[in-house]
Amino acid sequence: MALSALPDSRTEPDGSAVIRVLAYNVRSLRDDEDALARVVRACAPDVVLVQEAPRFFRWRTHAARLAAKSGLVVLGGGAPAAGPLLLCSPRVAVERTRDVLLPLTPGAHRRGFATAVVRVGGARFGVLSCHLSLRGDERYAQAGMLLDELAALDVPHAVAGGDINERPDGRSFGRLAAALQDCRAVRPWGGEHTWTPADPYQRIDAVFATRGVEVLGCGVPDGLPGVAEADLRAATDHLPVLAALRVPAAV
Repeated sequence: MALSALPDSRTEPDGSAVIRVLAYNVRSLRDDEDALARVVRACAPDVVLVQEAPRFFRWRTHAARLAAKSGLVVLGGGAPAAGPLLLCSPRVAVERTRDVLLPLTPGAHRRGFATAVVRVGGARFGVLSCHLSLRGDERYAQAGMLLDELAALDVPHAVAGGDINERPDGRSFGRLAAALQDCRAVRPWGGEHTWTPADPYQRIDAVFATRGVEVLGCGVPDGLPGVAEADLRAATDHLPVLAALRVPAAV
């Protein structure tokens, strides 16, 4: 079934920017990379918040190849951020990037954030890609660290997202949603559940935005023109979350 229209990226006369942000766990590109790239291209994102990007042997080559296939460029992250990666379109001007490694819990996977400050038109904003822990206490602490990192970007507006590894009724998800806008809850669009592609039954991936960013629509782009169900199933073990946002012009 075709989806209702989601606003295209554009710069408004007042300098504000309508942007598309895509959050996507790509499972280290172990699945159908071409199907993944077709999904990303069809979503026409300005910024992609990637989780589980390749982070070992030749990780830069893999990241660059995915970006090229998707019509994007690598912005930051990857191995230095322990998996989160940022991709962006040519309309995005990069001001600075920073990769953050989080405290390591013995026996657990290393986690991190990929962050950047960017400009689109007259809008200046921060972006952050995350993949939070499977462990509840650690995940809750990481949600707090995420909020601290957004504040440290020292920008009036920011967008964060990724694999939260928790449903909206969980306390870590709730910690984020209390401080930020849960874009899907604010303006539902498309599908809701992000895991698993073969039988989606829960929402554990999300895009969040700071107050002042206008949410124009957010959800799984199943049914978006150019996004084939077969590609969504073949691309990776998560469904993507696509958000259209209006970011005010910088003062």
